[in-house]
Amino acid sequence: MRIVVTGGTGFAGGWLAEALLARGGVELFSLSRRAVRPPESADMAPQMSLLACDLCDSDAVEAVLRDIRPQQIYHLAGYAQVGKSFDEPDVAWSGNLTATRALYEAAVRWGGRPRILFAGSGLVYGDPDGPDQSQDEGCLLRPNSPYAASKAAADLLSYQTAVNPGLDIVRARPFNHIGPRQSSQFAVANFARQAAAIERGELPPVLETGNLGSRRDMTDVRDTVAAYVLLMQKGRSGEAYNVGSGQNVAMQTVLDRLLALTGLKVEVRQRAELMRVVDQAVARVDASKLRRETGWAPKFSLDQTLLDTLDYWRSRQE
Repeated sequence: MRIVVTGGTGFAGGWLAEALLARGGVELFSLSRRAVRPPESADMAPQMSLLACDLCDSDAVEAVLRDIRPQQIYHLAGYAQVGKSFDEPDVAWSGNLTATRALYEAAVRWGGRPRILFAGSGLVYGDPDGPDQSQDEGCLLRPNSPYAASKAAADLLSYQTAVNPGLDIVRARPFNHIGPRQSSQFAVANFARQAAAIERGELPPVLETGNLGSRRDMTDVRDTVAAYVLLMQKGRSGEAYNVGSGQNVAMQTVLDRLLALTGLKVEVRQRAELMRVVDQAVARVDASKLRRETGWAPKFSLDQTLLDTLDYWRSRQE
């Protein structure tokens, strides 16, 4: 089985690559703008071939597809910064919509019939009508950031391309996924990085945060990529599937539970520059369609994920 993972050196992409290699019987190729293997994926060499490719260059992507002739493509590459997307919307739209369109156009011109999983975002739904609304795949898309809007557009493009010209595309809409190896530009990883540094005496006992009143549906990244693999196997072409735990947790609770794993007593300071321009309300995520059609269920508890994330940052020296 020849498999291409776009963004295979990223956070979710790296965990997906490990999951696919663990299954065996695959030739794995990762496409990214720079074919630079992060230290965490060193144990995958030479099992995963890294190829440098500008995913916005459809001709370059087509040449790669013709050479590899993949049977499956996991499209995880894209722009991932919600807050920064307000400052650089062109970059967000290019990374999420232009790159996706280039990939699909390249696949059509190549003429192969790969099965494609598009990894979108649960933020395409925007704010719910009420705090108790359960967001399922039938909810209106009302994105409220350039990041979410560009993801929504790529999601709709994926549907259109599945209808005509008829590529075999399954759409995943993951909500927040967290865990070891996530960049400290994201909140939970940043909490863990600071806590580990405070434990080592590298920082004073002061932990800086953004808005702790917001609520998030958080899934371990390893559970998220397990859902991707199941959707590749069992998802229906053209259909969208939410990927989430179904549980909202306040960021204050997440921080409290993480600090409880350390025994630290710290001062928590909220910083205005860490607040999002738009901090979207989150309703309950309805992932029953994913569970019903694939049998997926999360294996990692939030506390286990937080401990694994903390241990990852404890092992790093920054």
